Amino acid sequence: MRTRVRGWRWRRNPLRRRSDVVEAWTVLVVAVLLVVGAPLAGLGTAWWAYQDARATAAEQRAERHRVRAEVVGGDPRSTSAAHGGRAYAYRVTVRWTDPEDGVRTAVARVPAGTEEGDRVDVWFDARGRAVPAPPDSGVIWQHTLALGFCAAGGTAGAVLLGHTLVRRAAVLRRLDEWEREWARTEPEWTRRRA
Repeated sequence: MRTRVRGWRWRRNPLRRRSDVVEAWTVLVVAVLLVVGAPLAGLGTAWWAYQDARATAAEQRAERHRVRAEVVGGDPRSTSAAHGGRAYAYRVTVRWTDPEDGVRTAVARVPAGTEEGDRVDVWFDARGRAVPAPPDSGVIWQHTLALGFCAAGGTAGAVLLGHTLVRRAAVLRRLDEWEREWARTEPEWTRRRA
């Protein structure tokens, strides 16, 4: 003979304790927060990150200008083997012709494998310093997705941690209630005097 146990914490029952009800409501709230709250937190954070990254990229594009320059000094191929052949950027001397100032040279970062005489795109700020290129749409989306997933995961982790703390408190409360009731009923069962 089987009895239905599902939902026992919700039904009126002499064995149900207040901690059982708190635990049941906590499970319901945790389920809603995990199904609705965590994705909403991830989407909200991703939306904010996307807007912020796009604004930063637009600002950097306005502040920086790109120059097509020729590599004239340094050999990035010789240093690429030191890092296992990975495609790092290396500092080399580049030269380009500026319509206002004529021929100019500067030290800039170029991808590994670039040889002397190759033409590369180099970005400079308003003061003439070589700077990294502004982020493109791929970098913006990568940033957006990373922050969105981190926010959703962090929210889910915080909800689960809160659930664990509430459940631990409910168990401690239940044990205290059982201890008090046993102290009251033990003399009847063991024939000892309190």
